[in-house]
Order: sequence, then C-alpha cells, then structure tokens
Amino acid sequence: MAMVNVGLGIGRAVVILTASVVATATLAAQHAGASKSAAKPSAGNQAKIRLAMTGAPPDIAKGATVVDIDAKGQMKELRKGTNGWTCMPSSGGAAGAAGADPMCLDQTWMSWADAWMHKTDPQVKSVGVAYMLRGDKGASNIDPFATSRTADNQWIVSPPHVMVLVPDPKLLDTMSSDPHNGGPWVMWKGTKYAHIMVPIRAVAATK
Repeated sequence: MAMVNVGLGIGRAVVILTASVVATATLAAQHAGASKSAAKPSAGNQAKIRLAMTGAPPDIAKGATVVDIDAKGQMKELRKGTNGWTCMPSSGGAAGAAGADPMCLDQTWMSWADAWMHKTDPQVKSVGVAYMLRGDKGASNIDPFATSRTADNQWIVSPPHVMVLVPDPKLLDTMSSDPHNGGPWVMWKGTKYAHIMVPIRAVAATK
C-alpha cells in the first residue's frame, strides 16, 4: 500500500511538473512572439528608416537611431541605434519645406536642433557634424526660421552637403556667407544658429 501511495505521489509530481514546463514554454513562446512583433517596424516605418539612412554614409547610418518628425515637430523613435548618431527621413522643416531630405546628426547637432526648435540658445561645446547627402528642399541663408522663399531672404536649395558646428562662433567671422563662392560657407551668419555648410556639389544658381 505504501508503494502504491509513493507511486501515485510520483505520478502526480510528474504530471504537475510536465504541466508547469508546458505552461512556461507556452508563455515564453508567446512573449518571444510578442517581442518580435513589437520590435519589427511596420512597412511604412521600414520605408522611412530606409530613407533616413540615405542621409549619411552607410557606416554611420547602419548604427544610427532613426526618428520621424511630425508636423508639430514631435519626434517618434522608429529604431534604436548604438553609435550616438540620429537619422530622420525628413528635416521636418529644419531646412525649409518638408520632403525627402533625410539628415543624420551627431549628438552636438541634436542638442543644437533642440535649441533651434525651441528658439533657445544652443550650447555648442564641441565640434558637431551632420550629413544631408541628398541635399535639402531649400532654406533661407539669413533667416533661421523662414519656411518659404521671399524676395530678400536669400533662399538656397542646397546640394548634398555636410554641416559643421564649432564651439567658438568667432571662428566663423572670416568665412564667406556666399553659397556660390565655390566652397564652404556660413549659413545664418551673425545669428546664434550659424554653422558651416560644406557642399559636395556646386550650389545651383538662385532662380
């Protein structure tokens, strides 16, 4: 009789253990499936990620965080990165009219962009680099907040270019602000948002 009780006890333990293992495996599979589903961007976001990555050299873009900017300037993370760079499919107005003008910014430029969006003083403590390898849709060369061309705001549609920030704005004093000078120029010279534009191709003549 004792042997029977022992047998029944072992049997119950085996059943309970088996049920526990099955339940745990099921929950793990469900969790893994949910995590995989949550981590995979939608088709629309995947397209935005691919577009954003064309703004910088591949070795930078592949490890960059990708964000999207809505009409109100709010950022939504589409992909978490690992290298400190941030890419976006459109400048969101940071370079004039919205469109397919992807850009990739380092951490210094992201801090600057936040100051620009909130119209506060940027705190540039180190050299900053940003890429717009597909060019932009246009911006005023003198007014940081212009959103369209006027008769006197020097509207420039830039070709593919690199942008550079420097900690000491006095370093920009001797540089030209003319985008047609055949080399780098200072955009928004004389303002707290001044930065160096380094075109990769010649800037088209203003129409």
